[in-house]
Amino acid sequence: MAQSLQRALDEVQQAPFVVDVLRSGDRLAAAAGGEDGPAAVRLLAGVVQEPDELTAVAAVHALARVFDDGADAVLTELLSHPRPFLREHASWALQRRLPRIDAIGRLVGVVVTGGFPGVLAQRTLGQWGDCAPEQVALAVEGALAGASGPSIRSRLVETLGLVPGPLAGRALLAHATDAHEHPAARASAVAALGDRPADGAAVAVVRGLSTTEGDLGDVARLAAIDLGLDVVEHGGSGTGLTVAQLFLHADIDRDISRAGAGDNGGVATLLVRLGDALATGPGVGRVLTLSRGTARDARDALAPADGHLLTPVPLLAEATSAPQAWPSRIAAERGIRRVLRTHRADVLHLRMAEVGSLAAAEVARELGIPVVFTLAPDPHAVIHALDMTGGLHRGNFGTEDAREHYWFRARLVQRLAEESAHIVLFPRPELQHDMRELLGLDVAGQPGRFTVVPEGIDLGVSAAAAAELERPGSPGPALAELDALVAALPEHRRRLPLVVSVGRLHRVKGMATLVEAWAGDPELAERCNLLVVGGDLADPSQDEREQLSRIAEVLARFPGAADGLLMPGHRPNDVVAVWLAAACEGRADGIGPAGVYVCSSLKEEFGLALLEALASGLVVVGPAAGGPATYIDDGVTGVLVDTRRPDEVARAIRAAFDLATAPGQAERVRRARERIDADFTVQAMSKRLSTIYAGAVRTAARS
Repeated sequence: MAQSLQRALDEVQQAPFVVDVLRSGDRLAAAAGGEDGPAAVRLLAGVVQEPDELTAVAAVHALARVFDDGADAVLTELLSHPRPFLREHASWALQRRLPRIDAIGRLVGVVVTGGFPGVLAQRTLGQWGDCAPEQVALAVEGALAGASGPSIRSRLVETLGLVPGPLAGRALLAHATDAHEHPAARASAVAALGDRPADGAAVAVVRGLSTTEGDLGDVARLAAIDLGLDVVEHGGSGTGLTVAQLFLHADIDRDISRAGAGDNGGVATLLVRLGDALATGPGVGRVLTLSRGTARDARDALAPADGHLLTPVPLLAEATSAPQAWPSRIAAERGIRRVLRTHRADVLHLRMAEVGSLAAAEVARELGIPVVFTLAPDPHAVIHALDMTGGLHRGNFGTEDAREHYWFRARLVQRLAEESAHIVLFPRPELQHDMRELLGLDVAGQPGRFTVVPEGIDLGVSAAAAAELERPGSPGPALAELDALVAALPEHRRRLPLVVSVGRLHRVKGMATLVEAWAGDPELAERCNLLVVGGDLADPSQDEREQLSRIAEVLARFPGAADGLLMPGHRPNDVVAVWLAAACEGRADGIGPAGVYVCSSLKEEFGLALLEALASGLVVVGPAAGGPATYIDDGVTGVLVDTRRPDEVARAIRAAFDLATAPGQAERVRRARERIDADFTVQAMSKRLSTIYAGAVRTAARS
């Protein structure tokens, strides 16, 4: 065994931080690629069984690079390992190997189990299907013969759709036309027929089902478009670029009514505001904002038009959070392909490492559409923050990774960065250092590939909110609701200023940390009320339930603070803007003036809600890292803080109240608003991106 492999393994085992292993793991895999004997297999297989889960993950992927049949045998055995994260990474690693008969059945078993491991197993089977279509199709059909649950049957039928050849094709036809088959599995079969060659039998089935009503008919009508049986005219004026942007985990509507619920965070709000700005600016004729939706809505949205179009992608599954949405990959690819083809997208803008970006990148590569990628150190910044707090370490990495998919998402970021025509970066105080330390990326060495583009807000929303406060007569619905919330507080709690925080109920957003900081400081809790806006309280997701449980635990420790906590759940963006303005100005016989806004996120790449709070006139508290540190003037317009520590957050809130009540408030507000107007409006962001899009399209045309 070469010494280079042992040295690479030593580097992984001795790396001081988890993010370092993300890079040293690549070097271990490269070193393993130069080995072709059983000694290397024995070394890596032994490491896989050790308690160091982080090194075990790296070793699994290194095994996939060893040129030896023994590596195949070890990876195949790992598909049945009692530790779930090893089954998951083995399913992924086997994509690099040739098909192995005894592994096919086990991979199908992982698909049956579902979740993220099932996605990885499905990808491997899809790749192996090109070389061994009959073996894969027979294994999937064998599993279908004994499967009864609708979700399992749907997954298996969907997997059949990835396998070429007549055997899988005949099976899909049978499932599509079987009236006794579960509707979800039938829909998967019909949708898969739309991706295959348009032979006579498939055309007849799709045509026949497209005349029926209901969900199956809607799916069939989309399949008819995919097969080219129904042509949707592209239409439009053709006077500018067609730009596509997406976030599949949001319920995006014109009113941004779901902002703050589930994963409907700042990105969903940004895409609506940005799409409107792009579509009315120079050089862009059409903006496609893709998010999840029904098959019927997806069909209706294919109608030709210019301007900013909301184009749903049917995921053929119940809405779920980003970490749980990976099983929608195939449906996402299909829906994204349909939208980009029909509307003839010129350029695609991707953000974040999630299933939508994975699917869209595959489609863009297939269609030859250039990609602009907003690169943030995510999940890298989260990994490092959790590493620093002790929440993530070598002993639990595999277990945590099975939930958050850190290793896969980090590799996806790396791949998107390598393949994109242009990379957009968020401003950060130490941008080059952070990119190098967290991602191993040399920004200075490739200046032509990177552009720093701050995100922006629509100042018109803040102006309208301020005008709402000054409107004579009875308050509008937003103010009336806020007044009612405050009126329900105990008498001694009324007329106190507010600490406000707006965002998703997710551990990265740190809402439970904020409640702990406020409630755990008796003087602070008596000085103000806390308003947390966000979360679907009627039907909370797993992440939301976790945060609500943590908040309940905090209040159990500090029961005296409970009557000052207001948690109304999520509210539309324009309602939030009114509440921010009211927190600044106060309300007669209601909340006191000079409130404070707090973002207690574990990491915050930019922080649109912070900008909106600054625009409303509030003093803000934000993380002393990432984007907020580039626009919060510490000690003047706000306070920067280490948000990992509740005691520090409490100290920062007290300092913020001092700023909010100090002389010279008009000057502070003027300074904050001028800063936003100069650099952080959505209109300025739109102009910068339009130039980048045009350059990416020109470069693609020359290549």
